[in-house]
Amino acid sequence: MSVKIGNNIDLGAFPLLLAPMEDVSDPPFRFVCKQNGVDMMYTEFISSEGLIRHAAKSKQKLDIFEYERPIGIQIFGSEINSMREATEIASAADPDLIDINYGCPVKNVACRGAGASLLQDIDKMVAMTKAVVESTQLPVTVKTRLGWDDNTKNVYEVAERLQDIGIQALSIHGRTRSQMYKGQADWKLIKEIKRNPRINIPIFGNGDVDSVEKAAAWRLEYEVDGIMIGRAAIGYPWIFREIKHFFKTGEYLPGPSIEERVEVCRTHFTKSIEWKGEKTGIFEMRRHYANYFKGIPNFKEYRMRLVSLDKAEHIHETLDEISSCFDVSLLT
Repeated sequence: MSVKIGNNIDLGAFPLLLAPMEDVSDPPFRFVCKQNGVDMMYTEFISSEGLIRHAAKSKQKLDIFEYERPIGIQIFGSEINSMREATEIASAADPDLIDINYGCPVKNVACRGAGASLLQDIDKMVAMTKAVVESTQLPVTVKTRLGWDDNTKNVYEVAERLQDIGIQALSIHGRTRSQMYKGQADWKLIKEIKRNPRINIPIFGNGDVDSVEKAAAWRLEYEVDGIMIGRAAIGYPWIFREIKHFFKTGEYLPGPSIEERVEVCRTHFTKSIEWKGEKTGIFEMRRHYANYFKGIPNFKEYRMRLVSLDKAEHIHETLDEISSCFDVSLLT
């Protein structure tokens, strides 16, 4: 059976989703993930206050492209009226759905009453979600965590109450806010929610899926409708095609060759410049090089060069040199 969000978004039998990640899941990164088979993606999270105040950075994050579909715009905020207005602005950008971030744990979000902070006030979370649902004709989904801390793991209640006021899918990161990204993600409560006979919307699991083996094992063990992958896709968008290939055939795909790594990195770099301009595109790409070439011995010299160059043609020349100087056998 296909997993569906609302009436019009058909994600196939077991979808793989790209998690929304601040300063990572921008259009250039989403492009290379889409090329490698991801089933659904989201924008970086967008501040509701930024949208209603027409902040340039927030407005730019609304950029979506036809080849990305289905794609959701994710918003966050602490004020219900601001979220209502932001929903109308985001809907006008014509995404396939609106997603609400109730999971971001970082201090400058959660300590200002947004993101995971709403896990401390479920009534307000429900009221805010209801306002968003009523402000758009698009499906509304939610991403959240298990709870604020180990003493308040309330996502079971969250799932029921948010479904009751109209959300169409729920993605759950298997950590509390207090855990941040430390320790291991705990998917047991995610499984309990999926097994709850009251829940009939798709439940997606998120947290620590960084290999084909984990994806295959946790698909069976935790009975989720799909898996959302975040950090493991940074610099390794091939994780989506490798997991899907294994699900389809039971066989492992070989990892990407040096040439493939270079070409996907180059595509990401080119798209980054096209979208952000040369100066910003070069600067923001620097965070990705170490991940694209992770595990290659004696690569430090090239990495240091890539993060110091400030001309696009010099970066392309360095990528050409990497492709010709490293043997594919280094990856085996």
